[in-house]
Amino acid sequence: MQCGYFDAGVCRSCTHMGVEYADQVARKQTFVTAALGRGIEWGAPFTGREDGFRNKAKLVVGGRRGEPTLGILDAGRRGIDLTGCGLYEPGLAHVVHRLPRLIAELQLTPYDVASRNGELKHLLVTHSPDGEVMVRFVLRSPGQLPRIDLDRIRSRIPEARVVSVNLQPEHKAILEGEQEQILTTEETLPMRVNDVTLHLRPQSFFQTNTFVAAGLYARARTWIEKLRPGTVLDLYCGVGGFGLHALGHGARHVVGLESSAEAIRSAERSAADLASALAGEGVAGPTSEWHTGDATRTLVDPTADLVVVNPPRRGIGPQLCAGLEANGPSHLIYSSCNVTTLARDLAALPAYAVIEAGLFDMFPQTEHHEVMVLLERARPVS
Repeated sequence: MQCGYFDAGVCRSCTHMGVEYADQVARKQTFVTAALGRGIEWGAPFTGREDGFRNKAKLVVGGRRGEPTLGILDAGRRGIDLTGCGLYEPGLAHVVHRLPRLIAELQLTPYDVASRNGELKHLLVTHSPDGEVMVRFVLRSPGQLPRIDLDRIRSRIPEARVVSVNLQPEHKAILEGEQEQILTTEETLPMRVNDVTLHLRPQSFFQTNTFVAAGLYARARTWIEKLRPGTVLDLYCGVGGFGLHALGHGARHVVGLESSAEAIRSAERSAADLASALAGEGVAGPTSEWHTGDATRTLVDPTADLVVVNPPRRGIGPQLCAGLEANGPSHLIYSSCNVTTLARDLAALPAYAVIEAGLFDMFPQTEHHEVMVLLERARPVS
C-alpha cells in the first residue's frame, strides 16, 4: 500500500507501511506463534484487503471555524487533515471527503487543545455494508447543539441513518464522554455480518474491519457447530457477535454479559430480529438473554457447556481465570487482541489445552493482531 501522508511524514500511525502485505502477515504469525508456544495447530491466517478496510473514522477536529481539519493533531497540537486516508472503506471515504464542508456550513468551532477554546472535538463515523452511516459529533458542551442541523446534515450526507451528539466536557485525551443524545428517529446502525445483522447503538463497540470480523465469527461458529453446546456463556459479549452467530448453529441458549449498557441494548435488538428470522425459517427453540455486568468478576455458571470470552487488551485476569479453572466447561473459545495477555491467561488455565488457533489480520499496516483459540479441558473439574 502506498500512502502520501506516511511518505510526507505527517502521519506515522501505520507502523508497517511500506512492508509487503504478505510479509506483514508472516511477521504477525511468527510473533503470535512464539508467544503461545509450540505444539499448537494453527489454521491459515485469515486476511482481507490491505487497504480500504476500515469501517470507522475517528477524526480529531482541528483548524478554525469555516476551515476545519479532520484527522489528527501534530506535535504542536495543530490539526492535520487526513480525509484522504487510504484505510477507509470506499463508501466511508466518500462520506469523510464531504465532512469538512459540512462542518464549515454548520459553523461549528473546532476545539483548540492548546488554548482550551472551541467546541467540536471529534467526529466519529461508522459505515455499514449497506452503505449507511452513523455520524457522532463530540462536543465540549451542549451550547452548540442548535447548530447540529439534521436537515443540512442529511442534505450533505444522505447516507446518515443515525446522527448523535456526545458530550465530552473534560480537557482529557479521551475520545468521548458518557452523555449521548440521538437526534434521528433511527437509533441503531444495522451491520450485516455473514447472515446476522448486528444493530449498533452510538456507544456500542464493533470491530473495525467488517470483512475480517465476519471471518472471525464464522470460524467460531464452525467450532460451535461441532461442539453443539446446550448453553453458551458469552462474556465481554459486546453487541453479541459471537453469541448471535452461535444461535441456531449448535447452541440452544446464549447468555451474554457486557459492561456497556448500550452494547447490551444493541444485542437485545439484534437477538429479537434474529429470533424472528429463525422462526420464519422454521428454526424453533434457540433463545438468548443479555445482561449488563462486569465479565471479569463474574462467577462462572457451571451449567454452561461452552464459554466464549472476547476481552479488551488487558485480558480476562486472575479472578475469571480462577473461576474457569475451577468450574469451567469442557471447552472455551478465547478471542484476543493482545497475544501477550492471552498467553498470560492461558498459563493461568492449566486445566485447558489449546486444540486449534487462528490469526485474523484485523489491522493491516500495523503490528496489532487478533488471535482466537479453541480450548479443551484436559483435566476434569475437581
